[in-house]
Formats: sequence, structure tokens, C-alpha cells
Amino acid sequence: MKRVVITGAGTINALGRNVAQTLEAMREGRCGISELEFRDVERLAIRIGGQVKGYRPDDVFNRQQMVLYDRFTQFALLAAREAVAQSGLEFHGDLADRSGVVLGTSGGGLNTQDDNYRSVYEEGKNRVHPLVVPKLMNNAAASHVSMEMNLRGPTFTVATACASSNHAMGLAFQMVRSGSSTVMVTGGSESMLCFGGVKAWEGLRVMSKDACRPFSANRNGMVQGEGAGVYVFEDYEHARARGAEILAEVVGFAMTSDASDIVMPSKQGAARAITGALRDGQIAPEDVGYINAHGTGTAANDKTECAAVADALGAQADRVMISSTKAMHGHCIGGTGAVELLACIMALRDGVIAPTIGYEEPDAECALDVVPNVAREAKVDTVLSNAFAFGGLNAVLALRRAG
Repeated sequence: MKRVVITGAGTINALGRNVAQTLEAMREGRCGISELEFRDVERLAIRIGGQVKGYRPDDVFNRQQMVLYDRFTQFALLAAREAVAQSGLEFHGDLADRSGVVLGTSGGGLNTQDDNYRSVYEEGKNRVHPLVVPKLMNNAAASHVSMEMNLRGPTFTVATACASSNHAMGLAFQMVRSGSSTVMVTGGSESMLCFGGVKAWEGLRVMSKDACRPFSANRNGMVQGEGAGVYVFEDYEHARARGAEILAEVVGFAMTSDASDIVMPSKQGAARAITGALRDGQIAPEDVGYINAHGTGTAANDKTECAAVADALGAQADRVMISSTKAMHGHCIGGTGAVELLACIMALRDGVIAPTIGYEEPDAECALDVVPNVAREAKVDTVLSNAFAFGGLNAVLALRRAG
């Protein structure tokens, strides 16, 4: 089995247009959640989100590209460009054939759907643009990344709601580890912050109108965000041979299904995913220094996740640091695990643990060290990244400090 390392990272989200800006915001505990700005927002009950403000796509993409790129595809391309540039890789010949893309998304081209439903049903138009289908399809982002980067190996999209990008990165890890691919560009992207997207989520009654407060006793729901996180996963020997900078090593992955309820999380399913990732990475519970939690800020998720961590780690659960960065950038749904992996890399490389901001009141059912409100300096060698999705689909990644 091959060792798998991360040699490039890229992002765009409510906290920053790149990795450096995002990590600075995480260190400062800055909140990127603000008033939403889009058409018909006044018709919504929920009017806050982790929106990428001031973003002008025509500053980055030409008119021909804009016809093909939904907002979620634009975000994926921008993050992929940053990640590949940092890796220093160029894909030609055999390397191009042995490198691919696997990205996660849940809504795909939802902005495109929203715009075209409005045109047909509200404005009464009888025709839509002939390229609407390739613009809205869930695999559009992965396809365009593969075309721009000349990645000719396995390329596809994973859609497992809020666990999409963790599933995508886990599968990319397995492909490189098995030797079937030398490099995989992987992560996730999402942009559901439009009228139809938020209106649909309102119906679930899980959204907060004022703030995301993971693990706090007075939490009242999640806040949606948008953005992308993309990484270069590479065979360690290939990376070492070319003298690449290694950001972190991916050492374990596990995925489980609750097989119980379409929206309510299961402690058992989440705990099995955590223990599976530890087993896959040959990690003892006492070696885990930090967990980036799914931590949505809903009553059900937070207490279930804390119980799962306690079950999986035993006595170590009281000593591990666990935080949710969703209170800063919002819940980026299918892209959220990819954005949050930046906090894991920051913990390993910089010794900085991102805080859980918005924490106001202790909750006896979330009685772990949630790193409340202020970032913490601490040396950690092994971290976990949790993602637990509607549908009872769980995906947990384990990373180790490069060395």
C-alpha cells in the first residue's frame, strides 16, 4: 500500500479567497456569516449565511466560460487552480493518464436551476439556454477541473449530502494508496445560497435566524455557507522524488451508514465511522489530538456527535480538542468537509487549533473540550475530520503531521 500525502490546497469561502486568508480568519476566530444578498431574499425567513461577498465571476472567467460554469463550478476551479499551483505539478503524458479528479457536491448547479425555473415558471419564457444541462449537472465541476488541468484518469462526483467531500477525499485517498492513481485532485464545492436553495432548507426547520453556535446549550440551528476546498493527494514516493512540500499525510478513512433515519443522526453509525478510520490508519485513541467536528449547531447533531466521540475514543474523549469551524464559514453542505480540512492541516502544520466561535453556554450533553471562542496553540500529531450527513451517511478522515 502506498503512502498518501497532500501537496497542494486551495479554497474560496466566506472567510477568504484563498488558503492564507482562510487560515488567518480561523486563527482570529473571525465570523464570515452575514446578511444574504441575492434576488428575493426579502421573501425568506432565513436571511443570513456564509456567502462569498464581493465575488465578481467576470473578473476571473470570460463570457464563453460563464455560459458553462455554475457558481459551484467556478468555486471548484478557483480552488483547484490554487491547489495545483502550490503542488507544482504539471500533468502531461503518463502522469496525466494516472491522475484524476473526484469532487463532492450536494446541490450541484443549483443556482442555474433556480435561474431557469424562474425564467420558465415565473417569467413565462418557453426556451432556456441549450447548455443549461451541462451547466447544472453535478459532475460539471469535476469535469471542468479535469479538462483545465489535463487530468485524464478517473474523474467523477460524489453526492452524499453533507458528507460528499469527505467521501470524495476518502475515495481519492484509497485510489492513490492502492496504486491505481499517482495523483488525485479532490475535495468539494457547493453554492446553494439562492432563493430556491434557502427556501427548501427553511422547510426542514433546522436553520438559525441569527447565528451558528455549535455545542452551546442555546444553539438554535445551522447556518448555510458556500465555497470550495480542493487538494492534491499524491503518492508519497512520487512527491518525495520531486522534492514537493508536504502539507500533511492522509493515513485513514472509514465510511458507514446509520441505516435508521433519513434526517436524525445515529450515535452508533458515527462512532463506527470514527473507530473505522482509527483502525484503517492504525491509530490508537490516545494518539488523536484534535477532531474537526461536523458540529452543525443543531440540537440533535451536536449531542449525538459528542456521544459518538465519547464511545469511539473512550477515556481519550475528555482529553481531545474538538471544534466546529461552521460557526465561522457556515455549513457548506457538499463542500463543507473540504473547507474544514484546512483547519486540520493548520493544526498539524502550525500547531493552531481553530476555535468553536459563538459558544455561550455549556451543555451537559456536549461536555467535551470544544475550544470555545478563541484559537489555541497546541502541538498535535494526528487529527480526525468528521462528516455526518442526512441519509445517515458518515465519512471520517484521519491525517498525520508530515514527517
